[in-house]
Amino acid sequence: MTRSVRVGAAQLGPIARADSRESVVERLLVLLRDGAASGCDLVVFPELALTTFFPRWYLDEGDVEIAGDTTELDSYYETEMPGPLTQPLFDEARRLGIGFCLGYAELTPDGHRYNTYVLVDGGGDIVGHYRKVHIPGHEMHEPERQFQHLERRYFEESPEGFHVHKAFDGIVGMAICNDRRWPETYRVMGLQGVEMILIGYNTPLHYAPDPSQNPLQAFHNHLVMQAGAYQNGTWVIGVAKGGVEEGVESLAQTAIIAPSGQVVAQAATIGDELVVASCDLDMCEKYKKTLFDFDRYRRPEMYGLIAKTGGPRALVEGDPDALKEQHDE
Repeated sequence: MTRSVRVGAAQLGPIARADSRESVVERLLVLLRDGAASGCDLVVFPELALTTFFPRWYLDEGDVEIAGDTTELDSYYETEMPGPLTQPLFDEARRLGIGFCLGYAELTPDGHRYNTYVLVDGGGDIVGHYRKVHIPGHEMHEPERQFQHLERRYFEESPEGFHVHKAFDGIVGMAICNDRRWPETYRVMGLQGVEMILIGYNTPLHYAPDPSQNPLQAFHNHLVMQAGAYQNGTWVIGVAKGGVEEGVESLAQTAIIAPSGQVVAQAATIGDELVVASCDLDMCEKYKKTLFDFDRYRRPEMYGLIAKTGGPRALVEGDPDALKEQHDE
């Protein structure tokens, strides 16, 4: 019997700085209900789906309080999931019998801050967490930029890495935004037998460190996800928060990508939109057992450098034979 998961990729349009959690959750509920009406088993929301993309501003713990002892910065984080304002999403999912994946900013009880994804099954129960591994951007205020990208100031790197979960009759993994650009993201989950990777993103169309890449943002977005899907024999669901948010134009192009690397469904707008496709998980085996039969064809003894260094400069400085010696270790 074919294992088919009907997925709704729930793209969001802009969320304003002043938008309340209640208003955003209402938008998510509309998409969740649309997913249920379309026969979806799973609805996937983007990265930081509950708030505006606040790393575009330089905020600080010393900022003006907005309620009691809560600063604007702290107001963007969830201290529990579900909490009072997100509980309706869990309740509705349980009522509809539909699962979802939600991106949000997490503030843990012991003060850690993560860019987080949570996977919820059709009974409204959390079956998996993921915290973003590859944190892009910068740490300090850079006023010369058109807008900031202070993820490295507001979030810690995941201490847990990439894991997969048995859910929706398959093996499901999660990644967030910049993670999708790194081949290791897909391969680590591919080595765990992943059959579907859920990826949410907020991607500005202007890239301050190298604006020459601006016109290639859409191409690069699909390039990395299609390659990751094909090279690991897995479905990839890439979900955007797009449009012009607080004056910053962001990429949309939400897509559902098959293990063949083909885009089987894609958003047509830059706003709230549900993109739906039925994903045959058994299709993964066509690639996992042929071209990408890891047990048969991989040569892990040849890949040692991947886990030994963060960059090539550390290998070639000084001794010209350093690269060869570390390769031979």
